Amino acid sequence: SASLLAQGLHGLASPRLQMALAAGVAVGAAALSGIALGTSCNAQLSRLEPIQLPRDDEEVEEIHARARGSGQVPKRQPAVMEEPEFPIGWQGFSMEEARAHTDERQSLAMKKTPLDVLAELQRGNARFWTGRATRPELSAFERRGLISKQFPSVAVLGCSDSRVPIEIVFDQGLGDIFVIRVAGNCLDTSTMASLQYAVHHLKVKVAVVMGHEACGAVKAAQLPSEKLEQEPSELEQALKGIKAGLNIQALQHIQDTRAHDREAVTTNVKRQVERLARDKGIMSKVRQQELMVVGAFYEISSGIVDFFHEVSGPAPAPAANGAAPSREPGFGRMPSQGVKSRYEPSQ
Repeated sequence: SASLLAQGLHGLASPRLQMALAAGVAVGAAALSGIALGTSCNAQLSRLEPIQLPRDDEEVEEIHARARGSGQVPKRQPAVMEEPEFPIGWQGFSMEEARAHTDERQSLAMKKTPLDVLAELQRGNARFWTGRATRPELSAFERRGLISKQFPSVAVLGCSDSRVPIEIVFDQGLGDIFVIRVAGNCLDTSTMASLQYAVHHLKVKVAVVMGHEACGAVKAAQLPSEKLEQEPSELEQALKGIKAGLNIQALQHIQDTRAHDREAVTTNVKRQVERLARDKGIMSKVRQQELMVVGAFYEISSGIVDFFHEVSGPAPAPAANGAAPSREPGFGRMPSQGVKSRYEPSQ
């Protein structure tokens, strides 16, 4: 076609007319080339748009509509900013409301019996060792209510061992347990005073003395006295205090390592429970059925807490002939559900 056009131009008489026609042909060819380039680019873009990463479902539909050449492009809705979620109780509560809410919680807690509180502890431990702990953390609103008061239902004398976090083991939250921790979970002036405060002023319903598997203090207390005397004076006295409550000769006959460890720890726990049972103020609460004292053993390897050596309920009735009540296990009251044994202190 270009050669034919050239021959036609040579047939024209005027050179000026030939130049004008040639310029017009060049402009027309350039325009046609631009149209072809634009069409090619549009075709390439229509293939690329569907594979670009969209921001949302509406944009996907819009891109597909354009690729199909549809004249109806869906109208996009404007993006809506979602409000941030705050913990319940975070906003809009006054201190007076927080205190009223705390008073209501305290009233409900005070209505529980020692058996109710013990059962709640057992359920919490079951959640912990089965991997279903709820970790009941309080909201900011509820924490504000605890500023002015506390009303734990349980006091636990436990060991300082870092592997025995009391609240976690029982799946309890802030303000639920009054915790006293000391190496070997032993009673001395400060720990006894702390338990007395919990019983008489905080009105706890259950007092627990809890030992644990692989207790270093109990193990060290079984060393010869000569070894203990090499320790600093305060540590020496603490270990000798534990040693005094253990039956070292009987423990030497237990060959199994784990059985030996458990027997030593539970024996130490029983001695501390029996010391609490000699406190007149504590036993007065027990006899009025306002308090239960119980020993416990935490097995680190399984997470399970066993309860035993329970002290609870009124004093046993005297025998018909006026003799002292029998202390034989078969004649005593049964322990509470989930507790392995009872201890009945002498009158």
